[in-house]
Amino acid sequence: MDVLPLLADGFAGALTWQNLIWVLVGCLLGTAVGVLPGLGSSMAVALLLPVTFALEPTAAFIMFAGVYFGGLFGDSTMGILMNTPGQASAIASTFEGHRMALSGRAAQALATAAIGAFIGGFVASVLVVFLAPLLADFSSSFGPAEFFALAVFAFAATSSVVTDTPLRGMASLFLGLGIAVIGVDSVSGAPRFTLESPYLFDGISLVTVTVAVLALGEVIYVACLSRQSGEGSMVKPAGRPWLSRTEFREAAPAWLRGTAIGVPFGIVPAGGSEIPTFLAYGLEKRLDARRDVPRFGSGAIRGLAAPEAAGNSTTGMAMGSLLALGLPISATAAIMLAAFRQYGLQPGPLLFERAPDLVWSLLASFFIAMVVLLILNLPFATLWAKLLLIPRPYLFAGITVFCALGTYATGGSTFDLLMLLGIGIVGFIMRAVDYPLAPLIIGMVLGPLAETSLRDAAMSANGDFSVLVGGPIPIALYALLAVVLAFSIRGRVVARRRQKLEAATSETSLVR
Repeated sequence: MDVLPLLADGFAGALTWQNLIWVLVGCLLGTAVGVLPGLGSSMAVALLLPVTFALEPTAAFIMFAGVYFGGLFGDSTMGILMNTPGQASAIASTFEGHRMALSGRAAQALATAAIGAFIGGFVASVLVVFLAPLLADFSSSFGPAEFFALAVFAFAATSSVVTDTPLRGMASLFLGLGIAVIGVDSVSGAPRFTLESPYLFDGISLVTVTVAVLALGEVIYVACLSRQSGEGSMVKPAGRPWLSRTEFREAAPAWLRGTAIGVPFGIVPAGGSEIPTFLAYGLEKRLDARRDVPRFGSGAIRGLAAPEAAGNSTTGMAMGSLLALGLPISATAAIMLAAFRQYGLQPGPLLFERAPDLVWSLLASFFIAMVVLLILNLPFATLWAKLLLIPRPYLFAGITVFCALGTYATGGSTFDLLMLLGIGIVGFIMRAVDYPLAPLIIGMVLGPLAETSLRDAAMSANGDFSVLVGGPIPIALYALLAVVLAFSIRGRVVARRRQKLEAATSETSLVR
C-alpha cells in the first residue's frame, strides 16, 4: 500500500474549513480539560460521545483525536504549577517540573512540556502512518480464535498492570464484563440478568456507563477530595515562554529517549501512558546519577522532558493500534472504539477498505492537531493556567449538568438518568477505594467481541475448544501475555523487596 498518496488525500480532506474547526475545537477542549484538576481526556470524550452523534463521522473522530492529544498537553500544567497532577500520566512530570517552577522557571517548564508532547506525538504519528496499514493487513488473517486471544490479552494485561493489586483490576474487569452481558442474548434470544425489567432488555448503554464512571463518578470523587484537602497554592509563571539554546540542547536527548520508550506501549494494552512516563523518568534519573554534578532534585529539565515525550508518543501509537487492530490500550481509546461502533464502523482491516476517506483524514489530522496544540500551549500556557482559578463548585455543577443532558439526549428515558446516578455512585466508590476504571470500560467494550469470537470458534470446531490455541497467532499472543505478566510480577517483587529493605534500614537507624 502506497501510503504517501493516501496521506495526501487525507490532508485534502482534513484541511477543509469544517474539519479544521473541529480540530481546533477538539484541541481547545482537550487542553482545557487536561489543565483542570482531576479531569482528563477520557472524561472529555465520554461527555462528547452523545453529542457527536449528530456530526459526520470524520468530523467527530477528528475532534476526538484533538481531545485525546490535547488532554496530555494540558495534563502537566497543574502538576508543574501546583504540584498536583491532574491525571496519573502527569505524575512523573510533576517531580522535576514543579521544582523548576519553584526556582522561577515555571514558563520554561511549561515550554519544555509542550515541546516534548509535540515531539512525542509527531514522531508517533509518522510511525502510525506507515505501520497502521501493515498492522491492518496482518489483522486481516485473524479469525475467531485470534480475536478471542486478542481480547484475552487486552483483558489480562490491562487488569494486571494498571493497578498494584491485580485482584482489584480483575474485579473491575469482571464488573465491566457483567454489565456487557445484560440484555437479550443475540443468538438464543433469551434475556440475561434483566431482572425481568423491560428497561434492561436492550442492555445498559455504553454511553451511560462511560459518562457515569468517567465523568459523574470522577466529579463526585474530586469534589470530595477538594473539600478535604483544600486548595493548593499556584506558582505564577513569569518570564520567557521559550527555551534557550542551552536548555534546548539539554532537553533534546531526553525528548528522543522518552519518545522511544513510549512508542511500544502504544501497542501493548498496559493501561495507557502511566507506565512509559515513569520508565522514561527513571531512565533519566539513572543517567543523571552518572554525572559529575547530578541535577535531579533541583529542577532537572530532562526529568520533565522525557515523561512528556513518552506520554504523547504512547497516545499516538495507541491511535494506530485502535485503527488497525481494534485494540484499545486505555479507557479513552476504549470509548473511541465504542464511538466507531455507534457509527456502524469496526476498526481493523475492513475500516481501511470501507472507510479510507475517514481513516486517512483522521491520520492527517494527527499532524494538524500537533501543530495546533504547540501553537496553543507554547506561547499561551500562562493563559491556560488561569483556568485553575475557576471556582470548583461552578465547574463540578456544569459537568454534572452536561452528564445528565448527554445521557438523556441519547435515550430520552428517565430510567437512563437513574442508571447514570447509580453507576456514577459505583464509579465514585471504585475511585475512592482505588479500583481502576480502565479495565471496566475495556471489559464492557471488548466483552461482546470476546463472547462472539468464543462462540464462533467453538461452533466452527464442533465444540473443540483446543481451536483457541491451535494457530500460531493465538499462541504468540498468549506467549506475549505471559512475558508481560512475568515482567509485571517481577517489578512488584523487586518493589516490595526495596520497600522492606528501606523499612529495615530506617528501623536500624532509629535504634542507633
